[in-house]
Amino acid sequence: MILQGKTAVISGAAGPRGIGLATAKLFAQHGARVAILDIDGEGAVKAAASLGADHIGLACDVTDLASCQKAIAATIQAFGHVDILINNAGITQPVKIMEIDAKSWDRVLEVNLRGVLYLSQATIPHMRSRKSGAIACMSSVSAQRGGGIFGGPHYSAAKAGVLGLAKAMARELGPDNIRVNCVTPGLIQTDITGGMLTDAMKAEIVKGIPLGRLGDAGDVANIYLFLASDLSAYVTGAVIDVNGGMLIHG
Repeated sequence: MILQGKTAVISGAAGPRGIGLATAKLFAQHGARVAILDIDGEGAVKAAASLGADHIGLACDVTDLASCQKAIAATIQAFGHVDILINNAGITQPVKIMEIDAKSWDRVLEVNLRGVLYLSQATIPHMRSRKSGAIACMSSVSAQRGGGIFGGPHYSAAKAGVLGLAKAMARELGPDNIRVNCVTPGLIQTDITGGMLTDAMKAEIVKGIPLGRLGDAGDVANIYLFLASDLSAYVTGAVIDVNGGMLIHG
């Protein structure tokens, strides 16, 4: 139970087959108390209840700073402190470069990038006051290879922005003993991708993955666990790939 006595905030964690809820379940199994944040407030409450009585679910729009501040304040009131922040909330849109309009650009950048900024800003003052904290942010292999299976160029841009933002936060917050790291998953089977992948598509994609399978939510949750725990006490500003070898850096 490597998170015994710790408290964690996980955004975008209400989806039943999502990475966020898989992470919440794993954290709870390792002793953490978890606050599930999601724009779907009822879904967040239901998801938290599925973990047990010691956890809470809260409505939170990560694109709204006041909403983030309210959610973090409620978490601190319930748990007394926050040790871990998992910036997991995100959206995607499978379009080509000439199909991106202003509304689509703004929405994808707001949720995926601005959301990381706002929820971090809402949490950092509390972590600074305690001189302790671990923040992990969701990026994507799409940011590294210039596109993916489902994410458009604006998604790649947003996730590349997450990498830069997280590294800058790691540098600035290190003296406060706050670690900031990123996870870059490949194609993970979740609610977002589940209905869009035919067996033929899966077979074709797997041909390019050395480990010979698609990822699942638990694969990413395991890396979040590592980054949230003291096992990674000397790791900050890092980017951890979870892609089965889909992209291997030179």
